[in-house]
Amino acid sequence: MEKEIIALEEEFKQDSHSAITQQDLEALRIKYLGRKSALASLFTRLPTLSKEEKITFGRRLNVLKNQITAALEEKTKGARGSEAPVDLTFPSSDIQRGSLHVLTQVSLELCTIFEKLGFCVTEGTEIEDEWHNFTALNIPLEHPSRDAFDTFYLDIPEGSENCGKFLLRSHTSPSQIRIMHDSKPPLAVISPGRVYRPDQVDASHSFMFHQIEGFAVDTGITFAHLKGVLLHFAREFFSSDVNLRFRPHFFPFTEPSAEVDISCFACSGKRPQTTDQRPKQESQKCSVCKGKGWLEILGCGMIHPNVLTACGISAKKYKGFAFGMGVERPAMLKYGINDIRLFFENDIRFLEQF
Repeated sequence: MEKEIIALEEEFKQDSHSAITQQDLEALRIKYLGRKSALASLFTRLPTLSKEEKITFGRRLNVLKNQITAALEEKTKGARGSEAPVDLTFPSSDIQRGSLHVLTQVSLELCTIFEKLGFCVTEGTEIEDEWHNFTALNIPLEHPSRDAFDTFYLDIPEGSENCGKFLLRSHTSPSQIRIMHDSKPPLAVISPGRVYRPDQVDASHSFMFHQIEGFAVDTGITFAHLKGVLLHFAREFFSSDVNLRFRPHFFPFTEPSAEVDISCFACSGKRPQTTDQRPKQESQKCSVCKGKGWLEILGCGMIHPNVLTACGISAKKYKGFAFGMGVERPAMLKYGINDIRLFFENDIRFLEQF
C-alpha cells in the first residue's frame, strides 16, 4: 500500500500543476477526494490489514487527504473563473444606486425648514403610555380617541408610575409632553415619526402613517408667532405665492385651536380658461384643489394651560403654540399623488420618480 500512496501523491502533484481554472480544480477535487476516488478506495482496504498496518497506513492516508484538501483550497483562491482571459478594459454594467424614500425626503425637507427658524429636531418613542399619549394632553377618559377601537393598545403590564396602559402612539404629541416635562423653557422643537391608528386602509387612510409635531414655549408667545411660523413653512415648502386661512376648530390640547388651509399653489384659487368640449363646470376645476381654491394642511393652536401645568411649567408665566401635520398629505399635494397606498407598496416604478 505504501507504493500506491506514493504514486498517488506524485500523480496529484502533476495534475494540480496543470489545473488553472475553477472547472479544473473541481474536476481535480472529484478525482482525488470523491467517493469513487483512488484515495477512498485505499481507505476501504484498511479493515483488511493487521492492527499495526491499520495504524500506520490510516495515519498516512489521513495526512495525504489533508494535504490534497489544503492544496486545492490554496489554488482555488487564485484560480480564474473560466478559460477565457478577463478583459479589464471592458465597460462595466451600470451600478443601480438606491435613494431615500419620498416620505423620508419630505420629512427631512420639512424638518430643515423649521430648523432654519431655530427649532431643534428630536424623535420620540413609538410605544407610549396613556398618560403621555392622552392624559397630559388634556384628553379626558371619555374621549372617543381613547377607545380600544381607535387605539392600538398593547398587551404589556402597566408601569409602576400609574401611567396607564401601553399603546402604539396615535400622534407625535407625546414627544411634546416628554420634552416639556424634562426641559425648561424657552423651547422650540420639531418631532417627526410614525404613528398608528386602526383605520381602514383606503386611498386617503392607513393604519400607520407619519406626522410632524412642532411647538414653542416661552414668555410672550402669541398666536401671531404661530401664524408667522406656519406662513414661512407653507411658502418655503409649496410656493412663495401661497396664503394661509385659519378656521376655528377644537383640539383638547390647544386653546384657541384652528385648522389651517393653504391657498391652492396650482391655480391660486383661480379657475383656468379652457377651450375643450367637456362640460364647463368639470373642465374649469383645478386638479389639485378641485375648484375650491384652498387645501387643508394641518391643525394648530395655543398650548392649553392644563398641558403646561401637567408638564410642570407655569401657565401664568409661559405661553406656547403647537401644530401637527401628516407627512403623507403635504407629499401628496406637492407631487400630485392621489392614493396614500402608493407610498407603502414598494413599487420601484413609483419610487424612482423621486
